[in-house]
Amino acid sequence: MKITWFGHSAFRLEFGSSVVLIDPFLSGNPAFGGDVEAASAGATHVLLTHGHGDHIGDTVAICKRTGAKLVTNYDLGVYLAKQGVEKFDPMNTGGTTDQGDFSVSLTIAFHSASEMDDKGVSQCLGSPNGIVVTPKDKAEPTVYHMGDTDIFSDMALIDELYRPSIAMVPCGDRFTMGPRAAALSVKRFLPSVRTAIPCHYATFGLLLPDASGFEKEMNGANARVLVPEKNTAFTA
Repeated sequence: MKITWFGHSAFRLEFGSSVVLIDPFLSGNPAFGGDVEAASAGATHVLLTHGHGDHIGDTVAICKRTGAKLVTNYDLGVYLAKQGVEKFDPMNTGGTTDQGDFSVSLTIAFHSASEMDDKGVSQCLGSPNGIVVTPKDKAEPTVYHMGDTDIFSDMALIDELYRPSIAMVPCGDRFTMGPRAAALSVKRFLPSVRTAIPCHYATFGLLLPDASGFEKEMNGANARVLVPEKNTAFTA
């Protein structure tokens, strides 16, 4: 599997015949600095953890341009379908859907999930979720993108159910876990994880400027911390 981090919580996974984008916040993302069309080229699927603008990002434009299928919770999917997304596979927390090369499972996450309309009215867009991507090819790693969340002990059940070997871990504090809680989530509740990739930091001034605190808190953990270079694919 090739993985690319685009800053914030945006990732690209390439394996088999699939190109999967998770939370593709590219345009307007000060941490991205790349080419949106190149980053999303060949996308077959877009997966969304929740309905905040810094996670929905370019979803509608990408789905229109590439024909990618959107996989997310029902409420958010309907909202984006009204904006022009044509292919949408609805699901909700606890469910799993077959996407050909892989399956998608939505887990719980502790956050919020809404958008303001042009009149300043908040619209609920379903529940926040984590996402587990489980490739059919057992040689490929199972990936757990936590979404935006606090630590919670039922992460241990997610580990037991799905056995992820890679986790995308938000650690920028204020809106998600900070370094201490983020590291503890991996060390205590996710023993299957062998590679922890920090995310949701250094995008805006309100977030921590780097992942050094997470790296420090992960000292002694079984999982390695991988801080990828943005916009550069690596093999997992």
